Amino acid sequence: MISFIETTAGKGNVPIYQLKVVLLGTEPPVWRRLQVPGNAKLDWLHAVLQVAIGWTNSHLHAFQVGEDRYSDTRVHFAEFEGDPEILEERKFTLREIAPSEQDAFNYEYDFGDSWEHEITVEKILLLDAAAAKTAHCLDGARACPPEDCGGIWGYANLLKILKNRKHPEHKSMKEWISRPFDAAAFDVAKTNFWLRKLKWPRATEAQLRKVLMGRDDYHE
Repeated sequence: MISFIETTAGKGNVPIYQLKVVLLGTEPPVWRRLQVPGNAKLDWLHAVLQVAIGWTNSHLHAFQVGEDRYSDTRVHFAEFEGDPEILEERKFTLREIAPSEQDAFNYEYDFGDSWEHEITVEKILLLDAAAAKTAHCLDGARACPPEDCGGIWGYANLLKILKNRKHPEHKSMKEWISRPFDAAAFDVAKTNFWLRKLKWPRATEAQLRKVLMGRDDYHE
């Protein structure tokens, strides 16, 4: 397992960003602490977040940095005249949108359920460029909510239903999830195993899908 350590700046070093990612509105919070190469393009960071948080890349997403919005403009773009411009995430790196420690930005996944993540740059470290080709999860807590459960409020309601065996919807909600679900569970070793599967410097949609299906033990 790669251990990222702070080193002295020099030729061939690249910044390694230590990021705290918090899924806003969850209580107790769902969060991850990640280390990601600063020269990662935003589409690769998106893939890292999908793997590390636990999402399935089934919906649109966007990064929000101040007034600027970044996404995959092949599928998400300004539809009408006067709509805010959406910037192509494949053209920008992490260190370009967040150049300093304590910079923060948002990542939204699924514009229907609107899962909002706050991402804060905790530290900027240095590592030899040859090794800076993967993401690493240092820590985290709690499971990712099930997809399409209705956002933060729907998830809170789902947890209440699952906790109460006498609730009239308890059985149907367990069947809807279709597999055991432990809201308190998070496996950092498993997360790192699948993060290492992401291709650098770009994970295609097909490759990300393969990684996510492996992570979730799905078979086509």
